[in-house]
Amino acid sequence: MASRQPSTPPVPVGDRSPAYPKAVEALITEFASLPGIGRRTAERLAFHMLKAPAQEALALAGAIEAVKRTIRHCDRCWSLCDGPLCDLCADPGRDRATVLVVEQPKDLIALEQTGMYRGLYHVLMGRLSPLDDVGPDELTIPSLLDRLDHPDHNPGGVAVREVILGLNPTLEGDGTALHLAEELRARAVAVSRLARGLPSGSQLEYANKAVLADAITGRQKV
Repeated sequence: MASRQPSTPPVPVGDRSPAYPKAVEALITEFASLPGIGRRTAERLAFHMLKAPAQEALALAGAIEAVKRTIRHCDRCWSLCDGPLCDLCADPGRDRATVLVVEQPKDLIALEQTGMYRGLYHVLMGRLSPLDDVGPDELTIPSLLDRLDHPDHNPGGVAVREVILGLNPTLEGDGTALHLAEELRARAVAVSRLARGLPSGSQLEYANKAVLADAITGRQKV
């Protein structure tokens, strides 16, 4: 009777050779780390880059490098820019006595595209969220209050007369607006908020221009 040959022990998963070359696997991993990108989508993006002309792939790499190297936050409003001041803060034709407060730069862009607002902005870079340990000091609230308390820190040295609360109509957004309203009542400024033409629970970036325009023109006193 033939003797049984000892079976080959299985190779541990961690010791198996990767299915892709290291550079391709690294690219897939980087794509998969992006928000909303799963492994399958990351693989498709990686293979698109492999098949694309070198000039196209390197143009993407150059654009990413340029964004990280040159883009910064405006010294006054915290919007995105490539210099000390963004184009809006540097524009003498804007109403520098009115400041519209938003959560993120993308909200500023959505409102600006309506063409209905000619004042300045202030980007909080988030919203209050006690459960996530996000308090006033984690946002740009101190910078906003500094613009109000010291007019020379506002573009053009103009004193702010009105602050418009343009936060997203969510639980956290409303809580942030309430906190700001309390802070602003102690200062000699008018406080208003965007009209509730914006549906509760929605995001400014997804609202169409007509809804945003109505929200700006129909803003209410707080």
